[in-house]
Amino acid sequence: MTAPLVLIPGMMCDARLFGPQIAALSGTAALHLAPISAHDTVQALAAEVLANAPPRFALAGLSMGGIVAMEVLRQAPERVERIALLDTNPLAERVEVKARRGPQIAAARAGRLAEVMRDEMKPNYLAEGPDKRAILDLCMQMALDLGPDVFIIQSKALMDRPDQTETLLSARIPALVLCGRGDLLCPVERHELMAGLIPGAVLHIVENAGHLPTLEQPETTNAALRRWLEAT
Repeated sequence: MTAPLVLIPGMMCDARLFGPQIAALSGTAALHLAPISAHDTVQALAAEVLANAPPRFALAGLSMGGIVAMEVLRQAPERVERIALLDTNPLAERVEVKARRGPQIAAARAGRLAEVMRDEMKPNYLAEGPDKRAILDLCMQMALDLGPDVFIIQSKALMDRPDQTETLLSARIPALVLCGRGDLLCPVERHELMAGLIPGAVLHIVENAGHLPTLEQPETTNAALRRWLEAT
């Protein structure tokens, strides 16, 4: 019996980020989406995921969702049966990235969330491909639907996130580390680092994809997730 699968979306994303995976995997496992929009620390966000998750579960997170997933694993390793880390980063925020958060928060607070997403976020998301415009439009719609308050909360959480190197070194569960070959936000080297930290982890680099392979290359991503769910 496959464990329930908890999905944690990335910053300013909702269930639509995992639309192809929800469609493909809903017959394989009970799926639970874990929003990360109510607290401004990664630790509190992870605690909320745990409060609403099944007793034991498979866990997959993309980008900020992967950052929260690693904190979930740190807080309750006995409850996580397996983990998939997609286009994410186990390290604390770099000083130069943290410095950009303040102006972005101020812009969002001033009603310029769409401008921040258009100029500073979306250009780094996707590889070139026929669906790029449609996916970028979906990303903008998700961000605008969530709104500036969520952007501010999530930005603060990312600024002060903990390093999860020790969490990954301690993991003894089936692990998938997956990213797009062209991910500019969380490059391949970060995923090679994560896969090297987790004993027995499977590293999967998705060709012709950037930061959002769940939408850019859904069939390849779905196949990798299915193999991970079935791994013993």
